Amino acid sequence: MIYNDTIIALATASGNGAIAVLRLSGAEAIDLANAHFRSIHSGKSLKTQKSHTVHLGHVLDDQRIIDEVLVTLFKNPHSYTGEDVVEISCHGSTYIQQEILQLFLRKGCRMANAGEFTLRAFLNGKLDLSQAEAVADLIASDNEASHQVAMQQMRGGFSSEIAKLREELLNFASLIELELDFAEEDVEFADRTQFKQLVDRITFVLKRLIDSFAVGNVIKNGIPVAIVGEPNVGKSTLLNALLNEERAIVSEIAGTTRDTIEDEISIGGMGFRFIDTAGIRETEDVVESIGIKKTFEKIAQSQVAIYLFDATEFADKGERFKVELEKIKNKYPLKPLLVLANKIDKLSETERENLEVALSAIEGSQHIMISAKTGDGVEQLTDSLLNLINTGALRNNETIVTNSRHYDALLKAFEEIQKVKEGLETELSGDLLAIDIRQALYHFGEITGEITNDDLLGNIFANFCIGK
Repeated sequence: MIYNDTIIALATASGNGAIAVLRLSGAEAIDLANAHFRSIHSGKSLKTQKSHTVHLGHVLDDQRIIDEVLVTLFKNPHSYTGEDVVEISCHGSTYIQQEILQLFLRKGCRMANAGEFTLRAFLNGKLDLSQAEAVADLIASDNEASHQVAMQQMRGGFSSEIAKLREELLNFASLIELELDFAEEDVEFADRTQFKQLVDRITFVLKRLIDSFAVGNVIKNGIPVAIVGEPNVGKSTLLNALLNEERAIVSEIAGTTRDTIEDEISIGGMGFRFIDTAGIRETEDVVESIGIKKTFEKIAQSQVAIYLFDATEFADKGERFKVELEKIKNKYPLKPLLVLANKIDKLSETERENLEVALSAIEGSQHIMISAKTGDGVEQLTDSLLNLINTGALRNNETIVTNSRHYDALLKAFEEIQKVKEGLETELSGDLLAIDIRQALYHFGEITGEITNDDLLGNIFANFCIGK
């Protein structure tokens, strides 16, 4: 892929705002900007100005002033893309944005494709591929955890670790390939003991990175939590209390929620996606039955399940609640389950104590006494949810894999490294060992972008926003 033309795009969100930024990149970016810019004070030429300087003036279409702007220069190679880059900060009127954009398109610029500025940064060696992908993750981050992981990856924490291992493996691969050239002399240039130690170290690192994907995936996509229970026990009220807004309809009529309602919030820097489900009960209502079926589907898809029941009805319906609870536990034995006794604001002190004793006797799940209406116990619930998620790696600032493409490449690299390890243990010939090493190197290279193709780059950068 070789790009010689000059591209332009709006780098800020579309629509009216205080300001907007249009970004140009390419060999003619400064010349084109200079041709349609007039400095207010000195009449200076942008072509003679230093990199990383800002200039006040007007954008002109012939003699017509479009807007008073600030123009920022970034001369190659000291720019985001590695090319000459000009950023025009104008007033945020959509009319002004389009006028400036159309002016430069008429004068020889091309509209940038999605992610093309970052693609050029990758092609010009300013970022490796995993860092480029982290840019999109950073833009999409909506909580502290996803932001932290994206920043770490964008700064090269993940790719530098992979690149170091790949370089060491490449050195040994070169020595083994050299041995093949001297096969008749029966010499060994690669120390097999040191090579085994390297393979063991690579195996350890790969396994740690692969295991981190379980945490990374929920950090990136949010932790799905299903709220289940009988109708009218306060599931929608709990969802509203967690979100601190009237997101779900609350009614005394049983079966009000007939479909799932989802929304996300950040708790302790982690994203949680709460799913308010239809109440579980025997019903002849066709629509409600469909909702109940969806409830069990959502439990299967969630990482945590919350079983909510009405504490005021426990004396009469306690055994039925326990039966429903056992059904969920038996069907999803490995899924963390929180049992919430709701509406405790309606219980006397003695009734609360008796309920606490009864719930303590239920094994295999954690219970919490709450009032979704008053908010009592909701903080304890959010603390419990955080404790269920293994965030140790995040707290320790360890490398966490969040990208499914990286995860797939790591799995394949791990498989090839295991073949190399087995080959060393069985004293496999150098030519066969070299094949497995090459394959492992290939999958390492896929992650950082040493090995890539147009289709892969197209798929990755198509998910970026235009202007980045």
